[in-house]
Amino acid sequence: MNTYKYRVLVASHIHEKAIELLRSNGFDVAVREEPSEDELASMIKGFHALIVRSKPLVTKRVIESSDVLKVIARAGVGLDNIDVKAAKARGIEVINAPASSSVSVAELAVGLMITVARKIAFSDRHMRLGEWPKKQAMGIELNGKTLGIIGAGRIGSTVAKICRLGLGMNILYYDLSKNEQLERELGARYVDLETLLKESDVVSIHVPLTPETQHLINEKRLRLMKKTAILINTSRGQVVDTNALIKALKEGWIAGAGLDVFEEEPLPKDHALLKLDNVVLTPHIGASTVEAQEKAGIEVAEKIIDYFRKHGA
Repeated sequence: MNTYKYRVLVASHIHEKAIELLRSNGFDVAVREEPSEDELASMIKGFHALIVRSKPLVTKRVIESSDVLKVIARAGVGLDNIDVKAAKARGIEVINAPASSSVSVAELAVGLMITVARKIAFSDRHMRLGEWPKKQAMGIELNGKTLGIIGAGRIGSTVAKICRLGLGMNILYYDLSKNEQLERELGARYVDLETLLKESDVVSIHVPLTPETQHLINEKRLRLMKKTAILINTSRGQVVDTNALIKALKEGWIAGAGLDVFEEEPLPKDHALLKLDNVVLTPHIGASTVEAQEKAGIEVAEKIIDYFRKHGA
């Protein structure tokens, strides 16, 4: 490694091991967690690499305020908080840690399924009020039911594996292309989106946010689902039309939902979802495990080290 200390700005909380790895490889690391756009734009000069998580936003303005920036690293999967087009226009490398949180997000998705199906959160809320809601807490078994996976990548495939091998569920999946390994190992069946929505008892969403997936699950598609079905979203909030989902939950088009992501985050205190008993809500914690954060931090740190070994500043 060149003895010159390249400067790295860590603008989100990442695992200490990742920071130690960078410093032990000759990098000068500064930490300023979740600065505003104004703050980030004013402090980015002089830094060769920037590390973020889902926050802060790395806008075109921030990127154009940089002078020696060569790498923007997302310690996680999605890149929707980074203006990738603006970065590429400046010749800045954008990297992430695509495999780091697969298990954590998949386990949360399955946890949400079970919590909704067995009315665990509902029961907990009412018992804390001094009630005994045994009759109202009638649930369903997931064993033998059909799981529909929308997006059969790393996370979707992991969810399918847990549900097939651990819960005995049958697997349908929809993606832009077939996943032959999923079919071979789990007996999963590839179907179109409409068929998946009509036939699934649980629908779990695992797609990135793109113009094509914006409101992929809308009123028309929610109406295709079984009245007994459960919708799980641990991908991005904008993939589901929130107003349509609220209507579906209120009017009984579907039985329930488990959501870790929302079109507006944090969720406003008076939001309609908070008033519904048939939805379970978590605050975007899919990747919030010790293991996932350690893996994500170390993976992007290693990629930054490798980049500067190969290319320098």
